[in-house]
Amino acid sequence: MEVIIKEDYEEISRLAAGIIAGMVRRSPRAVLGLATGGTPVGCYRELVRMHREEDLDFSQIVTFNLDEYVGLPEDHEQSYHRFMWDNLFSHINVAAANVHIPDGNAGDLHEACNDYEMELDEHGGVDIQLLGIGSNGHLAFNEPGSSLGSRTRIKTLTERTRQDNSRFFSTLDEVPKYCVTMGVGTIMESGKLLLLANGGNKAEAIAAAVEGPITASVPASAIQFHPDVTVIMDRAAASKLTREYHSQPHFLEGDKE
Repeated sequence: MEVIIKEDYEEISRLAAGIIAGMVRRSPRAVLGLATGGTPVGCYRELVRMHREEDLDFSQIVTFNLDEYVGLPEDHEQSYHRFMWDNLFSHINVAAANVHIPDGNAGDLHEACNDYEMELDEHGGVDIQLLGIGSNGHLAFNEPGSSLGSRTRIKTLTERTRQDNSRFFSTLDEVPKYCVTMGVGTIMESGKLLLLANGGNKAEAIAAAVEGPITASVPASAIQFHPDVTVIMDRAAASKLTREYHSQPHFLEGDKE
């Protein structure tokens, strides 16, 4: 696991976007696993800039998102479909047919989850998975207690997660209680994991995920099992780490080959 501590959110976002861009340039047909929430917005903004100013080409890229709320229409301002199109897809040349986001309005949610897993398999799995981390250590919407071998499924959101996400809604009552999420086991099959964290409210979760025991009580701790993980955070998110880490990657993503 490579742990990189940057000074601020903008540095986190630029480095993360550079890593993803390196994958896209090396593998124009790569499968990108994408995340929502406040943390990846800066990364997406930088990818859009690179597309516009540096001709970063997404025309053959395939994307799979981690999760979606159950019951929100796709055009709802807080749906993750809407989030992805507003923050990334509408501003790059990705093909709509290559975009995959869990269906939180399917008539048969269990079948839709199984279909999502099958689609992932048909595309050979995710090459690089962008991740955030919840203040309670959740990964995607895999709440504490989730099986570390879990697959895409319906989950009940904890009150802490709903309260954390209530800042995006008018009231807590508007926050959905259920979601569809990739499982921890699904995420762990990605070729590379790229986890971002910023702010002191993520410090305990980051310390538990990076340095704590591997436990279902902190689903993000499963990343310790993965052979290729980069965690990028600011100093506030790193404030409860006890080991020594560095502020620059060991190598640029394009230097691997």
